[in-house]
Amino acid sequence: MTAATSISLLHTLIVLLHTTTTNVSAITSTSCFAVKRVGGAGNGFGIPKSKSGTPSTPTKVKNKKRKSGILLEELKQGPPLPPSPSSSSASNEAPKLDRFGLPIITEEDVFPPLSHDIPRVPVQHGTTFDRDTMAKSMEKHLGINLDIFDDQGYSLHTEATTTTTTDNDQLHSTRWKLQLLHHDPPVVTIDNFFTPQECQDYISMAIDPTQQEQYYDASKILQVSSPTFSSSSVSRRTSTTWFCAYNAVPTLLAKATHLLRNVTLGQCEEAQIVRYRTGEEFSWHYDETPPRECGNGGQRLATLLVYLNDLGEGRGGGTVFRDLLPPGMVDAIKMEQQQQQQRQQLTVRPAAGKALLFFPAYNNGAPDVRTLHKGEVALDTKMIAQLWIHEREYKASVPRGNCQEDALERVEEERVRLGFV
Repeated sequence: MTAATSISLLHTLIVLLHTTTTNVSAITSTSCFAVKRVGGAGNGFGIPKSKSGTPSTPTKVKNKKRKSGILLEELKQGPPLPPSPSSSSASNEAPKLDRFGLPIITEEDVFPPLSHDIPRVPVQHGTTFDRDTMAKSMEKHLGINLDIFDDQGYSLHTEATTTTTTDNDQLHSTRWKLQLLHHDPPVVTIDNFFTPQECQDYISMAIDPTQQEQYYDASKILQVSSPTFSSSSVSRRTSTTWFCAYNAVPTLLAKATHLLRNVTLGQCEEAQIVRYRTGEEFSWHYDETPPRECGNGGQRLATLLVYLNDLGEGRGGGTVFRDLLPPGMVDAIKMEQQQQQQRQQLTVRPAAGKALLFFPAYNNGAPDVRTLHKGEVALDTKMIAQLWIHEREYKASVPRGNCQEDALERVEEERVRLGFV
């Protein structure tokens, strides 16, 4: 075996040692089955970016070309010893190496800071709903069906409640309330998107198997536990996800296709219900689909996330956008001038029934690098329902046999019940 061949085999071994492993097992019940996964990030998690918004690879340390025989001898001797306290300042500035002698990938390697030239436009604090402003912010993205809202941002439909009142404030509590939190890229919340009963139904469907058949006959849910990533991964997710059959979530699908402009059921990815228990999180990541998987439905154009329970102030669990400023901060460059720990970042607090809508990619399918976000560490249990919308028709892969057509009848029934038609 030649020296060059030995080096190639050794490099391959090192790469394999860095690879995340996945262990999958299936469990079936009356209306759900489960898959447990250890490691791996899934679609769109932590995709490296360049400053232009295109996927890139982590920065590597350039080494001078050496003769293969000398390099082989060095590899046999193992990684260099750590510098002594008396080493020169040049040695102290050398990149940190892992146990294989490779440079450690940092968060900034994977998620480089955005250039000042990349536009980010927050909204003014206290800005009232303005239809023209909202429409302008959506020009390059999938967009919202603004015709279903009045001039104050309340939905035209009112969901049925057990309490009858003529008080306007009480009436508005049963209607959606649209609010623009960031202008470019657009980030939107919709209060009262789910009723309290709908929130409870979706929580029960996921975590209480005895209740699933009561709500959704013949529905299936795929459960995935993601306790950690590999040691070489920058993004980290600790949560449990239930991938839902389309006919299990007709309310979410009916409301999503009513809210979003020109979206069909066929563009919807499998809905998810996600639970974060105390101490769990989802660190910085993008929601875009990796290029190798865009053959199925194209890119993800929209993320719709519905909080199913409340988390009070100081209890964590918020959705944080690293590069976006909260309302009232009009100078995005201020963020770049501050230290990381002092930055003010747009954060959406979990409130039962509230929906968060943002756009991982533009209408043309190009990923929007500005939508890097994370789920803060939760100090109490946090549960969400989540749905992604693709450019084109999407074919579901989980649970087995899942198909949008199976939900058409139930979704139409929900549209009638909700007063959408």
